[in-house]
Amino acid sequence: MLRKNRPEFSIGEECLGKIRGHDIELYLYVERPYPPMLRRPPYPTSLKTRKEIKKHINELLEMDVIGKIGLLSLSPGMMANLGCVGTSAP
Repeated sequence: MLRKNRPEFSIGEECLGKIRGHDIELYLYVERPYPPMLRRPPYPTSLKTRKEIKKHINELLEMDVIGKIGLLSLSPGMMANLGCVGTSAP
């Protein structure tokens, strides 16, 4: 999708990737009672699905569309409980 819509996701001739020079703060708040989707326990995925997900994540990392952060994986419910703030540094 990103490659197909490159003009929408890039600036001029610059590479496709993260927006630099802009910080954002993302506040995630979900009030109790939590929606059913947040209350569901995680479910296992097949090995084939996990490999595909990992492949797509690695592609996005290589394209510099996303970046790794120092947090462990958190579910949306855990993020809401913690009041997580996400920033994108230049």
